[in-house]
Amino acid sequence: MLKPALQLKLGQQLTMTPQLQQAIRLLQLPVLELQAQVQEALETNVMLEAEEDEQLDLGSLDQAAPEGERESEGGSDDDDGEREEADEVVVEMEDPWAESSTPSGDGRAQDDDDRPLEFTDERERDLHQHLIWQLEVSKLDPRQVWIGEAIVDALNDDGYLTESVADIARSLSADLPVSEEDVEQVLAFVQTLDPTGVGARSAAECICLQLTQLDPETPGRDLALRIAHDHLQAVADRDTAELRRTCDADEDSLLTALALIRACNPRPGSAFEGSQPEYIVPDVFVRRTDQGWSVEINPASVPRLKVNQGYASLVSRSADYATLRAQLQEARWLIRSLEIRNDTLLKVARSIVQRQAAFLEKGDEAMQPMILRDVAEAVSMHESTISRVTTGKYMHTPRGIYEFRYFFSSHVSGADGEDVSSVAIRARIRKLIADEEPGKALSDAQLAEILSREGVKVARRTVAKYREAMGLASSSERRHAVARARA
Repeated sequence: MLKPALQLKLGQQLTMTPQLQQAIRLLQLPVLELQAQVQEALETNVMLEAEEDEQLDLGSLDQAAPEGERESEGGSDDDDGEREEADEVVVEMEDPWAESSTPSGDGRAQDDDDRPLEFTDERERDLHQHLIWQLEVSKLDPRQVWIGEAIVDALNDDGYLTESVADIARSLSADLPVSEEDVEQVLAFVQTLDPTGVGARSAAECICLQLTQLDPETPGRDLALRIAHDHLQAVADRDTAELRRTCDADEDSLLTALALIRACNPRPGSAFEGSQPEYIVPDVFVRRTDQGWSVEINPASVPRLKVNQGYASLVSRSADYATLRAQLQEARWLIRSLEIRNDTLLKVARSIVQRQAAFLEKGDEAMQPMILRDVAEAVSMHESTISRVTTGKYMHTPRGIYEFRYFFSSHVSGADGEDVSSVAIRARIRKLIADEEPGKALSDAQLAEILSREGVKVARRTVAKYREAMGLASSSERRHAVARARA
């Protein structure tokens, strides 16, 4: 029969305190999100305030001069007369720019400084806004502009019409009667807007719209229109023999027409960015010094915080103010968590720089293989912590800005027993392709053989995978590109 009893046991257990949870959460936040968190804390916690750099006090410059200087400046009555005379001369001087007047001569033109200057960044305007602006400044009546806006709403990011004319007319008829002919008429106008080719319903129509806006006397224009309308697939297949036969055209005329087609943009809307650019704020700076490579925290990434001593002393003198005491504790936790974050970032960044010093000196081909465990063992931290630190964190180096994770890569065993980073292999493949002789493109098998002779044994399919990941064409496509360029 079981009897109730008390037992005493010793054990270790990790407790996730609120302070530890906050430190982990701040550690994995990118700079921009961290800045937002700190700003929110400054606005809600009266115990926090940002440390400001000392600035030069310019107020003393506006103060009166010392008494002795005023007396010397005052001088005698003769000096006062000279000063008054000088003032009169200044008053009587005329502004040479004031002589300019309006063409009618009835007064001076308005000063440009009185008018506010307005600057707009056209790069921030997306395709939808760009087309709506053109519709609003056009000579269309309000009803046609309304139809045009519905057409623009039906365009995708590439500028193609994704809905049928019938569907657009049906959706608009719920408010006002709109026929398909009305939509077709406005669509024809939209297709004349910038960028050329927008509003097309197919790639063939898009290219035809661009060719139509060329000068009718352009050599090869008519043949290019016929090919784009009826034989665009043959152009994609590079079947010049079929095109020559079906179009009954000589080789020179066909090459001229094909050049016009290839000059067209099949994605006219791609020139417009649909979202605002996202800027990268580096977390650390890496600089070369006489003693080696130096790693520093970016001081502009996060403002330095401190506790408001005025409120803190008020809390210490009174047993009340429970809310202020809680905010004081939160402020101290936040400041400590930011210090832990900066220390961890520095440790990890210095370990990465120490291992990748050859990359900083020579480039991608000198990249050393490295995994999370290598850095975790070097800084005596867990791999999960290193993963949090390296996600969304950026390092500013003399070679550019890189994410921490860029320096971690898989490896391939070399002939001498040393591992080679996959980043270095990609860089070597890119260089071999860039240095190949025109018309003698290296195949994937040849690239693998060259790497093998250099001590890096990689399979042909591995070379092909790396080449495709870098967006490099195959050997046959590179040979065809050289042949077309020579033609």
